[in-house]
Amino acid sequence: MSVPSRMPVMFIGHGSPMNALEHNRFTASWQALGQRFPAPRAILMISAHWMTQGLALTAMAEPRTIHDFGGFPAELFAARYPAPGDPLLAQQIAEQLAPFVAPAAVTLDQDWGLDHGAWSVLLPMYPAAQIPVLQLSLDMTQPAAWHFALGKQLAALRDQGVLLMGSGNVVHNLGRLVRQDAGYDWAQQFENTAEQAILRRDWDALIHYEQHGNPALWSIPTSEHYLPLLSILGAVADDDALEIINQGVTMGAISMLSLIAVTAAAD
Repeated sequence: MSVPSRMPVMFIGHGSPMNALEHNRFTASWQALGQRFPAPRAILMISAHWMTQGLALTAMAEPRTIHDFGGFPAELFAARYPAPGDPLLAQQIAEQLAPFVAPAAVTLDQDWGLDHGAWSVLLPMYPAAQIPVLQLSLDMTQPAAWHFALGKQLAALRDQGVLLMGSGNVVHNLGRLVRQDAGYDWAQQFENTAEQAILRRDWDALIHYEQHGNPALWSIPTSEHYLPLLSILGAVADDDALEIINQGVTMGAISMLSLIAVTAAAD
């Protein structure tokens, strides 16, 4: 396995927090990804579960594990992901975002840590928790196109050994959840639409998802689980190969669609 000249980028449909502890086809694919590539210098995670006014970046040496959910078994609340942070890298990333975002406008956060959108995926993928992890927030004051453009600004980090990862869900409608493994027709329809647009690199169709009508609007009643996908797609290079690694709608209205983009030399 050769050391990549450019790290891949990943979007992971994280689904239920219980995936942190369960062994299923989704977590098996996450585990395989952790073994497929050489360990990165650091991971920059964009999670659906950190929403801010303005952009923020974790900059502490020891980020805490956040249990930002309720109603789950005690063993899930007992789970910890003690990965280190990297305050110096956080400062460097803030500076590299200029002039798209002024460094002074990026909050170097000392409080947040790693929410379950981050650690529920990373625990199966990198169980040793030795790779530094930084979280980048979702600036909810900005439109979808801005989040895609942010990914373009982050892309240079791939050549510095940083793995860019988004964690969310292409379809995420908690108000329509059911106790079954299949999905509503509209949820499956939008997952298929998004998958085909990704493979065609039709970024406009994904940025302006409202054009797909009710299947998109019911799939994305709020944007926070969708925006990480756009930032990851913004970091995709022209010579990357795109791979869909998971798909399928669970609990009626949660899509597990996941993807990686990787250059030939990185695999």
